Amino acid sequence: MNKRKGYVYVWPIGTRIIHWMMAISFTAAFITSFQENMLHNHVAFGFIFLIIIIYRIIWGFIGPRYATFNTFKLKPSQLKYYFVEKIQNRWRKIPAGHNPASSWFTVWALTVGTVIVVSGLLLYGVQEAKGPFRDLNSNYAEYMFILDAIHKYASYLFAVWVAIHITGVLIEQFWHKTGMVFAMVTGYKKTEGEDTEVKPLLNSFSYLMIFIAMGTYFFIISSNYNFLTLRKYGYIDYKEEYPLFYEKCGECHNIYPPYLLPKESWRRVMAGLDNHFGEEITDANISKSQQAVILKFLQENAAETNKREAAVKMMHSLDIRRPKAITKTPYWRETHKNIPRSVFKKKKIKDKSNCKACHKEFEHGNLDDMQIIYDF
Repeated sequence: MNKRKGYVYVWPIGTRIIHWMMAISFTAAFITSFQENMLHNHVAFGFIFLIIIIYRIIWGFIGPRYATFNTFKLKPSQLKYYFVEKIQNRWRKIPAGHNPASSWFTVWALTVGTVIVVSGLLLYGVQEAKGPFRDLNSNYAEYMFILDAIHKYASYLFAVWVAIHITGVLIEQFWHKTGMVFAMVTGYKKTEGEDTEVKPLLNSFSYLMIFIAMGTYFFIISSNYNFLTLRKYGYIDYKEEYPLFYEKCGECHNIYPPYLLPKESWRRVMAGLDNHFGEEITDANISKSQQAVILKFLQENAAETNKREAAVKMMHSLDIRRPKAITKTPYWRETHKNIPRSVFKKKKIKDKSNCKACHKEFEHGNLDDMQIIYDF
C-alpha cells in the first residue's frame, strides 16, 4: 500500500543523499580543476566521486525496486517510443522507475564517470607522482599527456551529459508538470506503482558508503600528505646534499632546481659566466674546478634525467630549443600566461625570475601545486 495517494515512493533517503553527493562532488571537482593551488581539494572531491561511482554500480545489482539495472529500459525501440510520446502527449503517464532516457543516462554516466576516476587516479600518480599510483611516475611519466587528455575530455563530456539531464528534468517539471524536480528531494514521484521498500541491511550499506565518502574527503583535506595523497618527490636540502652548488649559486640568487632546464642549457649557462645575466662571474668567485663540479651536478640532475611533472613538460615544450633562462621556455610562459605583468613588479616579487616569491619551497626543489602563493 502506498504511503501517499497518487504518488509512489521511489527513491529512499540513502539513494537521494548519494545522488546529491555525486552531483556536488563532480561539480566541485570540475570547478577546482581550473586552479593549480586547488589540486588537493580537487583530489578530495574526486575521491568522493569515486566512492559514489563504486556504490552506484554495486547498488545496480543489489539495490531495491527501481534501482537495479535489470529494471532499466535500454532497448532502442523503448527510447524512440519515449521521445515520440514525450512530444505527442504532454500529459502522458511517467513510469515509477527509470524511463528509457534516464536509464541510458545512468549507464552512460557510470561509464564515463568510471573513465574519469580511473584516469584521474592514474594521472595523479603518473603526472603529480602522488597517491596510490605514485610509483608509476618512474616508468610512465611520458603518458601524462594522454591521461590528461582522457581525464579532461571525459569530464567535459560528463558535464555536457549532466546539462542535458538537467534540461530533461526541467522540461518534465515545467512542461509536463510531473513534479520531477522534487522527486530526488522527497523521494516521491507523481505516478502509479508500488512503493519501494528497503531492507535494513541495504540501508546500512548506503549509510556506510556515505560515511566512507565523507570520511575520505575530510581525511584528505585534513593534511597535505597522507597515504591517499602521499608524494614521491619531496623536500630537497641542497645545502646539506649539494653544498658547493648551494653556496656558490645561492650566494647571489635563488637556487634553481636543476630539473627545470636540460643539460645543454646548463652547459650554456656555465660556459657564459663572464656575462651571467648581466653579471660577471670570474674564477675568483668560482674556480674552474668548482665550475666543473657544479656543471656535472646540474647535468646529472637536468630535465632529461628527471620524471617530475615540470621536468617532463619542460622537455616536451622545448623541442630542439635550449634557452639559458627558465623564464624563456614555452613551458614557463604557458603556465604563467594568466598572471598579469603588474604582479611581477610588486615589491615582494620584483622580477619574474624570482620564483621563490610564489613557490614557497622552490629552493628545495618542490614545485608542488599546494605550495603556490597567490595572495600578494
